Amino acid sequence: MTPSFRAAAEAIAPELTLLRHALHREPETGLQLPLTQAKVLGALAGLPLEISRGKALGSVVAVLRGGRPGPAVLLRGDMDALPLQELAEVPYRSRFDGVMHACGHDQHVAILVGAARLLCARRQELPGTVVFMFQPGEEGYDGAGLMIGEGLLEAAGSPLVGAYSVHVMSNGAQCGTFHGRVGTQTAGNAELKVTVRGKGGHGSTPHSAADPVPVAAEMVLALQNLVTRTTSVFDPVVLTVGVFAAGTKLNIIPGTAEFEATVRSTSPEAMADFLPRAVRLVRGIADGWGVAADVSAEEIYPAMIAAREAVDLGREVVTDLYGEAGWYTAEHPIMASEDFSRVTAVTPGVQLGLSACPPGTDPATAPFNHSAYAVFDDAAIPAGAAVLAEMAWRRVRA
Repeated sequence: MTPSFRAAAEAIAPELTLLRHALHREPETGLQLPLTQAKVLGALAGLPLEISRGKALGSVVAVLRGGRPGPAVLLRGDMDALPLQELAEVPYRSRFDGVMHACGHDQHVAILVGAARLLCARRQELPGTVVFMFQPGEEGYDGAGLMIGEGLLEAAGSPLVGAYSVHVMSNGAQCGTFHGRVGTQTAGNAELKVTVRGKGGHGSTPHSAADPVPVAAEMVLALQNLVTRTTSVFDPVVLTVGVFAAGTKLNIIPGTAEFEATVRSTSPEAMADFLPRAVRLVRGIADGWGVAADVSAEEIYPAMIAAREAVDLGREVVTDLYGEAGWYTAEHPIMASEDFSRVTAVTPGVQLGLSACPPGTDPATAPFNHSAYAVFDDAAIPAGAAVLAEMAWRRVRA
C-alpha cells in the first residue's frame, strides 16, 4: 500500500483545479478538441512519458514505463463537452455559447493528469507500464472505439491486465464517495430509425391517400408493448422514441412519417434478441397497412461489464485511502451508455462512480449530469487522482 498517494494528490490539488477551470472555460465537443488537447499536452510536459496524438481524432496517449519490468494497465479520462448552454453560476463558467462541460469530463481530465503526475513521481519503483488514455468523442462519437482502432490497446507493447476510470456525478452522495458494482454498470445502446412511406393527399379525403402518420403512431405504441410484454424485467430493455416528424400543414396528408428511438439493454443477449424482433414488428405493421417502411437498427455501444477483480481492487483502494464511508456498492446498473465499454470488453476493468456534489447541496435533488445547472465540486479531483494512481500501482505490483 502507498498511503502517500492521498497526501501527494492533495498537495497538487490547487494545480489540478486550475487546469479543470481552464478546461471548463473553453469546452469543446466531438472528436477534434484542439484547445483541450493543447492544455493536456501542456499539463503533461516535462513528465517521463511517451506521448502520441491521434490521427483521426484529437486524442492523447501517454505511456509511463516503470523502472522495473511488469504488467501493463490503462487509466482513462474523457475530454469532450456537450452542446448545452451553461446556466450554472460558477466563476469559471464556459465562455463559449452553447457548449458546456455538463458531464464532468473536465474533471476527468484533471483527475487523469493528477494520476499521471503521482505515478511519474514514483516511476523508478513502478514495476510495469501505465497507459494514460485522454479520449475525445465520448458523447456519441465512439472515441474509445476510434482510439482502439488506432492502436491504443497495443501502446504498452504488452497485453493490458487492467483498465480503470472514474466518472464524476453532480448528485447522489456526499462529495468524495465512490461506488461500483460487479457485472453490468451501464447499458448497451442502439438506434432504431424508421421512415414510413405512404401517399400524400388532402386532409379531407384520407381514403384516397395512404396516410403514414397513424401507421407510424401504431408502430410507436406497438414497440412499447413489445418491450413490456416480451422482455424480462430482470434483463431489461428500455425503448424511448425521441424524434417523431411528419407533415407541414394540418390539412395535408404527408407522404412520409419518421421516428427515431434509442434502445438500451443491460446485456448483449437482450439487445441481440430484441432488435431483430423490433425490426420485424415495424415491417409487419407497414405490410398490414400496405405501405413501405425503411428501417435501420444499429447497435452503438455494448453494455459496460465490470470485472470482479477490478471492482474488488477499487473497493480495497477506496476504503484503505478514505475509509469504509468512502465506498458503497451500487445496487443496479444505470441505463445510460458509456464507450469505455469498448475497453472493458477486452480488458478486466471498472469505471468507478465518484460523487462531486457541491457542499451545501442536497445530493438527492442537486441537478444531475447533462443538466445546464450541473455543478461539480473540485474537491473530488484529488480523490479521483489518488484512487486511480493507487489502483494502477497495486495492480502492476500484484
